[in-house]
Amino acid sequence: MRALSRRGMLGLGAGAAAAVSLAGCGGLTGSDDSGHADGSGGDSVQGGSKPKPTARPIGDGSTAHTGRQPHQPGKPEPLEPGQTPPQFVVFSWDGAGEVGNGLFPRFLDLAKEHGASMTFFLSGLYLLPESKKRLYNPPNNPRGASDIGYLTDEHVKDTLKNVRRAWLEGHEIGTHFNGHFCGESYGSVKNWTPRQWRSEIDQAKSFVKEWRTNTGWTDLPPLPFDYDKELVGGRTPCLLGQDNLLPTARELGWRYDASSPGGLQVWPTKRQGIWDLPLQQIPFPGRGFEVLSMDYNMLANQSLNTTKAPAHNYPGWRKQSAQAYIQGFKRAYETNRAPLFIGNHFEQWNGGIYMDAVEEAFKYIAREKEKGADVRLVSFRQFADWLDVQKPEVLDKLRTLGVGQQPAGGWREFTGKASTPSEDASQNAA
Repeated sequence: MRALSRRGMLGLGAGAAAAVSLAGCGGLTGSDDSGHADGSGGDSVQGGSKPKPTARPIGDGSTAHTGRQPHQPGKPEPLEPGQTPPQFVVFSWDGAGEVGNGLFPRFLDLAKEHGASMTFFLSGLYLLPESKKRLYNPPNNPRGASDIGYLTDEHVKDTLKNVRRAWLEGHEIGTHFNGHFCGESYGSVKNWTPRQWRSEIDQAKSFVKEWRTNTGWTDLPPLPFDYDKELVGGRTPCLLGQDNLLPTARELGWRYDASSPGGLQVWPTKRQGIWDLPLQQIPFPGRGFEVLSMDYNMLANQSLNTTKAPAHNYPGWRKQSAQAYIQGFKRAYETNRAPLFIGNHFEQWNGGIYMDAVEEAFKYIAREKEKGADVRLVSFRQFADWLDVQKPEVLDKLRTLGVGQQPAGGWREFTGKASTPSEDASQNAA
């Protein structure tokens, strides 16, 4: 696996000290039969399995119509008066490429074990062989250029296998776009226009929809979904360029965007008609500031961007990272019930401690769900489905709760039905 460029990351900080809190690096960087109320998991189709015989090929057969996605939740319902909101948690992965380190199937196995859904933001280039790299024409950059490496042919096949398995097991396939151009240069995604974002998205979709043509591998099964319909959201490289992406996302009918930098643990709003679902500042144990809820931001503060720091640091850093996620979860669950968004990469930075940390946090949260807590481990799309059926006035009220703020009088009173003047008069007369 080749080294990945990490140039020009966005610094963010909170609290008394200035954190080196870097924005989302790319890198490898009715109900169905699932029966899971939180929207995912259950019995799955084994990785690499071919779609049902009734699959209808799309285009060159790289993708196919296979019917409704398995292991989805029942129809979401609006909150009832006096009801406590569920605690939503979304685990997401930038790049979603499998490079032989076994991390993609490791977390698919973990999700399956606990009946969870996740979102995988697939980089389109991870399905394009390097021999065909000149098919990619990135905005403001040379043809074939990329700030992340192209995968070997075997790793492209591994990625296809795991993306196929992920969808069949109920996970969402979003996009991390293609070349991951960050920083302040002319070619950075920060400087792209809405028209250029459209070109990038069209190319990312084409690499998914035409991998058979681009690879010549006609003996492999198709991806079992229509990517034009499946793709409803993404996360930009380094959390840059959202302002000019959103008009294009709206034109394409996207449901959400996960590219905002420096979000807080509060209930989300829409920007330009799109749900704005950002990485969030969460407690950073032992430090006087908070950190964005992503592995690379932990790394940036612990080892100052070095991915191979001295190993004696690893146990403490692993514990600190896991506890950051866990404390972020507990703060939301015990107070305003704001959703928690966590982003990571399939990377072995600093001895793989960040993968171990996110697994520890995931298991902690899953155990709380299994003990009876109303916790829902869902994808971004599933969370957007829930938001869309809520009454606007209920969401407006939830947004009045700040970070770590409990509802005055408890949830029964806070989300209870507001009485009308006639009801007040009737109660006073009684």
